[in-house]
Amino acid sequence: MSTILFEVREQVGYITFNRPEKHNAFNRTMSIALQNALDSFAANPEVRVIYIAGNEKSFSSGQDLSEVLDPEGPSMDRILAEHYVPIIERIKSMNKPVVAGIQGAAVGAGINLALACDIVIVSDSATISQAFIKIGLIPDCGGTHTLPRAIGWQRAAGLMMLGETITGKEAANIGMVYKSFDAAHFNEEADRIVKKLANSPTQAIAYIKQALQASQGNSSLYSQLNLEDHLQKKAGSTKDFKEGINAFLEKRAPMFKGE
Repeated sequence: MSTILFEVREQVGYITFNRPEKHNAFNRTMSIALQNALDSFAANPEVRVIYIAGNEKSFSSGQDLSEVLDPEGPSMDRILAEHYVPIIERIKSMNKPVVAGIQGAAVGAGINLALACDIVIVSDSATISQAFIKIGLIPDCGGTHTLPRAIGWQRAAGLMMLGETITGKEAANIGMVYKSFDAAHFNEEADRIVKKLANSPTQAIAYIKQALQASQGNSSLYSQLNLEDHLQKKAGSTKDFKEGINAFLEKRAPMFKGE
């Protein structure tokens, strides 16, 4: 059975973690399969947005600890260097929006992988935990970078040092994720969001992603203004920009093609 399911429907690349018997915990096979799925979608011009979710009851419970404890298994540094770092790098460098949809548990590497995505949506009843401290580890997968920038030092430190569990609704309330939805309507809302992105000006979204990432470093206001000027010129030369202007003048809905 494949540990990662992926398919393309209506310009959306769907990736589903598929180890439900392990709460979609990551092992080497699953990590490499996810890297391959991301590479496939990055190279596919038909894919304009990527949606990552978990099969059945969990998003992901993080690293499969049985692999860590296996004397024949990969070492901790190899797991980070060969499994997780390449995944985060692929998500961040992707010139397409990546959406994570969390239902059920998102724990440890599971939640931090999701936080690397551009937009994260959650079910109100989802359970989220930076559980690393419970086994004497620190958060990885870029969590110490993304989380404090999303919710501030105090909240990030509290969640990481105490290892407490919060609900999806609480995560939305503190700004950790974009929005939370009632479980009964979650899939409907997720479908609405990814389809809207799939029909949006893809290149402009890529430039937004580039500008936002630059702002997370040591970028000054002056350098950010220069980057915005550079990217705005590129966006203004796209066919989608011309289509957007024509649609506005003609008082009709635009038909963006991602060009």
